[in-house]
Amino acid sequence: MQDALYRRMGGSERVAVQFRLTAAARALTLAGIRSRHPDYDEQRARMALARVLLGDALARKVWPGRPLVEP
Repeated sequence: MQDALYRRMGGSERVAVQFRLTAAARALTLAGIRSRHPDYDEQRARMALARVLLGDALARKVWPGRPLVEP
């Protein structure tokens, strides 16, 4: 049923759905990080999210010299 609904949508509608789903997934991941680490400030929580999204190697390249934050 979901596939049928997606097929009926136009391209821009499908893109909008994808953006909403991606935003929801990021919000849930960030909520999980905050739940596990209530002591994290906003910056540390975002750095932990970046580590999850980018992986360790890319996070180190983007922010060289900064320690990795535990997600």
